[in-house]
Amino acid sequence: MAGTAQQDLAVQLRGRDFIGLVDYAPEEIQYLIELAVELKRKQKAGEAYQPLKGKTLGMIFEKSSTRTRVSFEVGMYQLGGHALFLSKNDLQIGRGESIHDTAQTLSRYLDGIMIRTFAHRTVIELARAATVPVINGLTDLSHPCQALADYQTIYEKKGRLQGLKVAYIGDGNNMVHSLLMGAAKLGVNFAVATPEGYEPDSEVLRQCNESAAKMGATIYVGADPKEAVADADVIYTDVWASMGFEAEQKEREIAFKNYQVNDELVKYAKKDFLFMHCLPAHRGEEVSEGVIDGPNSVIFDQAENRLHAQKAVMAAIL
Repeated sequence: MAGTAQQDLAVQLRGRDFIGLVDYAPEEIQYLIELAVELKRKQKAGEAYQPLKGKTLGMIFEKSSTRTRVSFEVGMYQLGGHALFLSKNDLQIGRGESIHDTAQTLSRYLDGIMIRTFAHRTVIELARAATVPVINGLTDLSHPCQALADYQTIYEKKGRLQGLKVAYIGDGNNMVHSLLMGAAKLGVNFAVATPEGYEPDSEVLRQCNESAAKMGATIYVGADPKEAVADADVIYTDVWASMGFEAEQKEREIAFKNYQVNDELVKYAKKDFLFMHCLPAHRGEEVSEGVIDGPNSVIFDQAENRLHAQKAVMAAIL
């Protein structure tokens, strides 16, 4: 990307919210990925880069987390800033204060807010009321930070994104929504195999198909894992019962019993396929031990890239 174009993108990203990849142009997502790669290089080389010195990020957690909390907190520290962990029990929203009033108040103290919550409308309401940038750390509808880190990982491993094929096997959840949108914006062909009744959200699919058509990418949604995985460059899966759906675990085990990513299924993909999972994983359920711990697995590279991708987002918008 040319220097002037990068400078222009840097300017237009400043002060923006990061709610979903749907809000970002293809060149903006590519810029964030390349910035993440560069920030990773700097960190590995021991080069200090602290553009957020003196800045603060409030991190609201209504859902528990390992990767999200640690990567944001460490990332903010490495960028020279300070992150505050705020559980719902630490805030007055746990006692009924409105999202609007919380956003207005926190905006007077902080330079940015990250929230990991259940309802997507909570993030939307927070962003509308806040006067500082808001980052979506996960909702029941989307997980854009994970998707950005995932496409950074694929870019690093494959050297490109456009024209590759990603196959997703499993529940049509928040993870597949963000992966689909990222694929559509980046020109990645995407195939989803999921049981009937567990397909991705229809409105999300409509938006993704619209973006994919502009980028010359294809989207397939069906019920056959073998068809989805055929000639795939990347195979991705997630737990069958995401956070908040634990009560459906037994029911989902029955529905998804033929959707395990295992040694037999991956034979249909390209030999140099990447196996990806956003973690935490349930070995023996959605994926066999042979695949997740095998030579094609890049799950911990993905996990590490949460740090670098989120640093790119924070450095760009804060």
